[in-house]
Amino acid sequence: MNLRELLAKASPARSGDELAGLAAGSAEERVRAQMRLADRPLSVFLREPIIPYEADEVTRLICDSHDAEAFAPVAHLTVGEFRDWLLSEQATAQRLQSLAPGLIPEMAAAVSKIMRLQDLVSVAAKCRVVTRFRSTIGLPGRLSTRLQPNHPTDDLQGIAASIFDGLCYGNGDAVIGVNPVADSPARVESLLRMLDRIREHHQIPTQICVLAHVTTQMKALARGAPLDLVFQSVAGTEAANASFGVNLSVLDEAWQAARELHGGANVMYFETGQGSALSANAHHGVDQLTCEARAYGVARRYQPLLVNTVVGFIGPEYLYNGKQILRAGLEDHFCGKLLGLPMGCDICYTNHAEADQDDMDALLTMLGVAGCNYIMGVPGADDVMLHYQSTSFHDALYLRSVLGLRPAPEFEAWLERHPSLVPESWLLT
Repeated sequence: MNLRELLAKASPARSGDELAGLAAGSAEERVRAQMRLADRPLSVFLREPIIPYEADEVTRLICDSHDAEAFAPVAHLTVGEFRDWLLSEQATAQRLQSLAPGLIPEMAAAVSKIMRLQDLVSVAAKCRVVTRFRSTIGLPGRLSTRLQPNHPTDDLQGIAASIFDGLCYGNGDAVIGVNPVADSPARVESLLRMLDRIREHHQIPTQICVLAHVTTQMKALARGAPLDLVFQSVAGTEAANASFGVNLSVLDEAWQAARELHGGANVMYFETGQGSALSANAHHGVDQLTCEARAYGVARRYQPLLVNTVVGFIGPEYLYNGKQILRAGLEDHFCGKLLGLPMGCDICYTNHAEADQDDMDALLTMLGVAGCNYIMGVPGADDVMLHYQSTSFHDALYLRSVLGLRPAPEFEAWLERHPSLVPESWLLT
């Protein structure tokens, strides 16, 4: 059994790997694979790329950007020994931060496969990744949100109403981000100008973004649109990214344009999700968790302000029920944080999945304990444009209240200067 097959057989059960014919045939086979994986040296992942170097630009990026010096402290460990070290007191936040450039995505995916949920939470909680634009995201004791005011017809008044509703509940400190119905430069420009007018008029210390295709955003920028963050969905193989209409060259160009515009590094926003490579028939026989971790290798190149897994969005063909979504959300968050990314999560499910809002409450709470950088704030937790269930403005209040978390400091100070916007329920005294 080669390394790619071993990784797939060791994955906790999920419908996508079964659909692809990659999963273990029984619980016994899965446990045996996990035991074999635990005995593999971490260094083997550097010697045996699971997708050939010459066949995939993501593999080339992962290999060429590996920091051998950063990897040295754990280079002698097996996957199982690495798990034990991560859970030990030796794995401090500072050491994990220094280690991140030395880890490749396949290492993170491998160790996650032999971890319990509490292991994923415990280690991720020690990984702090802080990014900055107008607001500072990821500080200890803070939880941010993306205010997601989507509208089924891109109606500007409807979007604005949702924005002010979300602001009243202390949402929007990570980004105010709209998924447009129409992916055209003119539509993107009109949405960006409206978002920018609201932000400027009220002097809101946050970022704006219209989540159109990256090339459409670049065309809108060329028209003079007030663009803050550049967004793009990314995946873990060259072929899967091609299905999104992007490659590293396109992302490089957009990153450079945004950095020149704002004079800073944290100007990108990426979304990912287990199953995207499989749905595009672009997985090369690699299981969906490992493909997802490789997407973080892409994102890491661009020093993004925000990354989030849209964990249950693709549907039950890939994550069948609430248990699989819960596990995947914690895996994604763990892998991203371990690799040095500012991870958030769209805690979500589609209406034909065997999941409900109770499952999302469980994942929401565990991600809060794990130090998730941000979650989504969707009116009523029901995205009426994308037709899926996510987390609401009220869910952010719940998590901040029970865990003693606060918004980004700049945003919190702004809310305190605008008491008419702030219900007493979100303030912690």
